[in-house]
Amino acid sequence: MARLPLPQPDPVVDGQESVWDYPRPPALDVSSREVTVMLHGVVVGRTSRALRVLETSHPPTYYLPPDDVDGDLLVPAAGSSFCEWKGSATYWTVTAGDVSVVGQAWSYRQPSTSFAQLADHLSFYPAHFDCFVDGERVRPQPGEFYGGWITDDVRGPFKGVPGSMWW
Repeated sequence: MARLPLPQPDPVVDGQESVWDYPRPPALDVSSREVTVMLHGVVVGRTSRALRVLETSHPPTYYLPPDDVDGDLLVPAAGSSFCEWKGSATYWTVTAGDVSVVGQAWSYRQPSTSFAQLADHLSFYPAHFDCFVDGERVRPQPGEFYGGWITDDVRGPFKGVPGSMWW
């Protein structure tokens, strides 16, 4: 099967990153930006010590340290998945008041050696939570499976749009 050509990266200006400059295999990056996750007006987590996973064609995925997430709002959810780079993911249900979001937060309890810093850090699908980076509301990465966080300083095109399966 012939491989389709990769798309042309969107142009960037000062202060922006292109996801096409991110590496594959992915890299782990420490961020000092303020990251906030909310559900139904309740702060689930807030940190300036997030980790970002950066992978070619994907917007960054932010992971919050467990100490900066309200563990009282979390219970384990059914299911798991496997990432060839990070290892086996555990899913979480988050409940704030009378609102529960089932299985839309995840962590790696025993990540691969290359991603050992990610242990027990949590990430959240921005399609199901109110996620912010430095006060900017995050837009979810296209596609049901992906958990990337799109902000104005990240340029695509992003994996997950129609036709991007083989990027």
